[in-house]
Amino acid sequence: MSGGQTEKQAQLIRDFQPDMIMVTPSYCLNLIEELERQLGGDASGCSLRVGVFGAEPWTQAMRKEIERRLGITALDIYGLSEVMGPGVAMECLETTDGPTIWEDHFYPEIVNPQDGTPLADGEHGELLFTTLTKEALPVIRYRTRDLTRLLPGTARTMRRMDRISGRSDDMLIIRGVNVFPSQLEEEIVKFEHLSPHYQLEVNRRGHLDSLSVKVELKESSLILTHEQRCQVCHQLRHRIKSMVGISTDVMIVNCGSIPRSEGKACRVFDLRNIVGA
Repeated sequence: MSGGQTEKQAQLIRDFQPDMIMVTPSYCLNLIEELERQLGGDASGCSLRVGVFGAEPWTQAMRKEIERRLGITALDIYGLSEVMGPGVAMECLETTDGPTIWEDHFYPEIVNPQDGTPLADGEHGELLFTTLTKEALPVIRYRTRDLTRLLPGTARTMRRMDRISGRSDDMLIIRGVNVFPSQLEEEIVKFEHLSPHYQLEVNRRGHLDSLSVKVELKESSLILTHEQRCQVCHQLRHRIKSMVGISTDVMIVNCGSIPRSEGKACRVFDLRNIVGA
């Protein structure tokens, strides 16, 4: 299920009575709220029995909340477009104890993210994949940048992967969309009035992630009127939406407003896991 038109999506579930739903976990929580509104406060009586969730990190607490409020069994799915998309690994309905990697198609490895040294099963590190059956565009020891560990099989003989604990690069996942700060920087520097000094703030509003962009005006552009600044904000929001695929809040500030770093630039502030943020 794609995001958006939540009221209509909830009505379709009520009309067609599906058994299963496949969606991002954060959007599912929004959908649950709409179902609860339409059904008078309890969505657990709807037709859904199983949910498959992926495309973004989600916690055990979120799993339990989805299962409780929707009355379903929630399953984790893992994939990446460079390998084949969703379905590289999938949690088994019998156990729900981590996605099983389909090792007849994908050979997994765990390595030290700093030096690439192979690590034993059970040790945390970066996940690599080699495709065994993919034709035309196979990948060999592809570094996913996802941090996890390999575990013994349970419901199936093939190995499982633990829940993704983070990434070894600076990629952000916002509502299921992969976002690199460099992508936003490329759009910012195209504007004649904007400097390359910017900050990104990731937050969580309700159940959905949000991204705010704070960027400085060039000193030569401080003469812009309020209306002109608003127009630049609108244009940058539109460019980011068109090129990256996500909606953002954009705030333009005067030059010198963003602290300068003496070492590596600290551009990203992820507040999603900070209580009260």
